[in-house]
Amino acid sequence: MVRELRLNAFAMNCVGHQSQGLWRHPRDRSANYKHTDHWVDLARLLERGKFDALFLADVVGVYDVYGGSPGTALREAVQVPTNDPLLVIPPMAQATQHLAFAATVNLSHEPPLPFARRMSTLDHMTDGRIGWNIVTGYLDSGAKGAGARQQVAHDVRYDIAEEFMDIQYGFWEGSWEEDARQADRESGVFTDPSKVHRVVHDGEYFRVDGVHLCEPSPQRTPVLYQAGSSSKGTSFAARHAECVFVGGNSRSKMAADVAKLRALAVEAGRAATDIQVFALATIITGATDEEAEAKFADYKQYVSAAGALALISGWTGIDFANPEVVTASAASSNAIQGAAAAFTASGPGDHRNLDSIARSVGLGGGGPVLVGGPQRIADELEAWANAADLDGFNLAYAVMPETFADVVEHLVPELQRRGLFKMDYAPGTYREKLFGRGPRLEENHPGAARRRGPKTSPSNISAA
Repeated sequence: MVRELRLNAFAMNCVGHQSQGLWRHPRDRSANYKHTDHWVDLARLLERGKFDALFLADVVGVYDVYGGSPGTALREAVQVPTNDPLLVIPPMAQATQHLAFAATVNLSHEPPLPFARRMSTLDHMTDGRIGWNIVTGYLDSGAKGAGARQQVAHDVRYDIAEEFMDIQYGFWEGSWEEDARQADRESGVFTDPSKVHRVVHDGEYFRVDGVHLCEPSPQRTPVLYQAGSSSKGTSFAARHAECVFVGGNSRSKMAADVAKLRALAVEAGRAATDIQVFALATIITGATDEEAEAKFADYKQYVSAAGALALISGWTGIDFANPEVVTASAASSNAIQGAAAAFTASGPGDHRNLDSIARSVGLGGGGPVLVGGPQRIADELEAWANAADLDGFNLAYAVMPETFADVVEHLVPELQRRGLFKMDYAPGTYREKLFGRGPRLEENHPGAARRRGPKTSPSNISAA
C-alpha cells in the first residue's frame, strides 16, 4: 500500500548541529546562523520542496562532559554558540505560507505562564503553524546555568513534565472560552470577563493561579512533539504526543519501538494513528548514485572525531574521552538513556571502540546516512517506512543548505512520481495539514479535558 510520507528539515540555531566538523566545508553556510536572511532563505527552499516543517532542535547548556570541560565543544562548535530557536520563526513565517515550525523548548527551565504566552503568540503570528517539541533537558550544565545545583533525576523530570503539561492545557484549552472575545465597539466590551477563567494548580512541583494572557490561537495547543525513548519517555509520548521523533539504525528495533508506542497510545484511550512517527535520517543525494557517493566521500573528509565524541558525551552523560566507557551501562546515564543504550555495552556490536562511535556519530548524529541517487534513496525511505510503520522522516543535514537543496531538487520529484509525497500542501493549520481534521486537539487527547464544557478536569487543576 502506498503511504504518503512526510518530511521535516532537522536543524538548530547554531553552527555544528548533527554533523560535527562539516561547518568547515567550503560550501557550508552554517556559520551564517545568526543572520535572518539565512533562515528566510532556508524556509523558502523548504516550502518550495513541500517540506511539512522545519524541526528546530535546541539545548540550554554546553557539552562539557567530554574531558570534563566545554573546551572541545567550544573549539569544534558542537551546538555552541547557539541562539534561541523561537526568535527566528516569525521572519520565516512571514516569508512562507504553508511551512510549519516545530521548536524545541526545555520545560525544565520555563515558568508556565510566560511559556504559554510565547507559544500562543507564535501560533497567532504564524496563523497556526506552530509545534512544540517537549523536552525535559539532559545537560547538567544547562540545569546549573538555569539556577539549579544539578540536573534532576531522569524519571523525576518526566513527573515534572506531567504537571507542566496539565498547567499548559489549562491555559491553552480552558482559560478562555471560545467566544470570550467580543470586540464590540458599540458596547465597549472587548473581552467578556465571565468567559475567562483562572487556572489554579497546587502540585508537587508547581503552584499557579492566573488567567492565560492570550486569547485562543488558531490551534490553542501547538502540535505536540516528543522524542523520549526511555520507558518513562515512551509512556509520556503515548499520552501526550501527536508526533514522535525516533532514532536508530535497526529497522526491526525501530519497528518494535513504534509498535510499543502505538499500543501504549491505545491503552491511554487514543488511537494508534493519533501519533505520527518521524525517524532521523541524513540523505546525501544527487542526480546519480555516483554523484551522491562522491559527495559523501568529500563530506567525510571534514568530520571531526573529537567533536563527535563531545556530542555523544553530552547526549549520554558519559565521558567518551575515556576508552573504557564503551563498557559502561546505559543505566548509569542521567541524560538521554536511549543514546546511552545505543553507544555503550548494550548497543550494537560495531560500537565497541571510540573510533567506530566517532565515525557513526560524526556525520548525521548516529542515525542512518542514506547515500545515492533519487531512485535508491526513495527505495530506502519506502523500505524504512513500511518496515517500521513510519509516517515520515526528520532529515538532518551534512552541509547547510546544500543537503536540503539536493533533497528538493533530486529526491522530492522522485517521491512525488511514486505517489509517496504530496504534490501540494493541504489547507489549514499545522494540525489540519498533518491529520486532515480540525485545528484543535482530538477529544480523546488529555488536553481536551481542560476545555470548558461537560468534561471535568483532574482534581489538582481547575479553571475556577
